[in-house]
Amino acid sequence: MILSPVPVEAATGEVAEIYAGDVDLFGHVTEHTKVMALNPEAHHAFEALVHAIQPSLGSRAYRLITLAAAGALASQPCLLAHGGFARRQFDDEQLERIGRDFHDAGLTEAEVAMMDYAVKISTDAAAMTDDDVAVLRGHGFDDRQILDITLAAAARNYYSRALSALGVVDEVPASLPTGVRDALLSKA
Repeated sequence: MILSPVPVEAATGEVAEIYAGDVDLFGHVTEHTKVMALNPEAHHAFEALVHAIQPSLGSRAYRLITLAAAGALASQPCLLAHGGFARRQFDDEQLERIGRDFHDAGLTEAEVAMMDYAVKISTDAAAMTDDDVAVLRGHGFDDRQILDITLAAAARNYYSRALSALGVVDEVPASLPTGVRDALLSKA
């Protein structure tokens, strides 16, 4: 890691609150949170953006979009964190299949389409066309949902690219089954 975040034992005020949130979520403070907590206002702004996006999509769709974008960006911290969260919506066998190839993971056609869309945003956003949006519309997504799919993928690009640029690598949670871990990290 390039930066020197506030050590857990020295955290006070907003930084201590942010760290406590990680302890509640993960049981420890992740390296990515330590770095982002160097700017609490930016951390809170990102969290507010996520909370504004997720309701129109639902947690399952948001998680799939995030995993697709994080995989396309080979973001180890984001794949681990969101893979862990995804265990609330998917059993380990399906999550392993999603990590290896979401096209062959028993997802709906609409879910695969939105994940393909997130991958394209993450790998070649300048090549996006009306046809990409038409595919989502064809699967029943309305304009608000298409905007939020786009924002979810773009937000993951922002976060993942910042972590990558700063050399952030998170510890692999011991609670993550080996097969799930290996499948998720096959993209990192």
